[in-house]
Amino acid sequence: MASRPHGPFLKLWGPILAGTFFLGVSACGKSVPDEEIIEEPAPVCVKTKPPEVRRLTQCGPTADFTPINSYQGEFADIVQTREDAVVLIDGRCTGTLIEASAGPVVVTAGHCVGLGDRSLLVFNFEDASDGDPLVTEGTVIEQSLAPDYALIQLDVLPAVTPVLLSTVATERLAIIQHPRGRPKVIAEGGFLDSCDQLVYYSDLDTLVGSSGAGVLNRQGHLLGIHTDGDCDERGRGSNRGWTTEAIVEASPYLQNDDIVER
Repeated sequence: MASRPHGPFLKLWGPILAGTFFLGVSACGKSVPDEEIIEEPAPVCVKTKPPEVRRLTQCGPTADFTPINSYQGEFADIVQTREDAVVLIDGRCTGTLIEASAGPVVVTAGHCVGLGDRSLLVFNFEDASDGDPLVTEGTVIEQSLAPDYALIQLDVLPAVTPVLLSTVATERLAIIQHPRGRPKVIAEGGFLDSCDQLVYYSDLDTLVGSSGAGVLNRQGHLLGIHTDGDCDERGRGSNRGWTTEAIVEASPYLQNDDIVER
């Protein structure tokens, strides 16, 4: 049965950190001779060396996170109907309750959990919380590193609306997340490209603990899950995750019809 945590219990979640493994080996970009100055083309897929493991994956000099219950940005019209589905997993990663024909499950990054693990999940862990936190457990029923995803079947389903899956990218994207295991925040940024089963985005801050968070398009549908970071404080590089399409293709549990927007 689910239980509601006491105040001291929730305070334990913030300091818990976890490393994030960076597994992608492809990036979207371009090759331009140094002597040429041309209009920037659309990104294309090129092979690169594996990215460095980074503790900090914010894009630019400031970490532009907004507590979820004080957010007034361009995704405000859909955030309040989506954010309740976002969950803190074992104090070290983020997940999202998604709709599926076989029943709602939480999707997160595969490097966050192991197959068969029993994970502890906290819903509604927020500043100025607008509802009662729910603590429940779940079993990891699928786990993979390529694509980097896992599915968790909950012991108790929260009274929230699961997020729908999509393959449609929009110019702006958002990630609702628990960076460093802290209360829920949102960050937004620009879509760069999708290739090799990965989706790339710029100026969209994440930190350790954001792994597994859903990458949402402008309609509030889940385009992918965040798994890797390669931004720096000068704004170079990009962050990325595995696409919903790649996850559904690999998953025995999820079906093609679970993607409602293509």
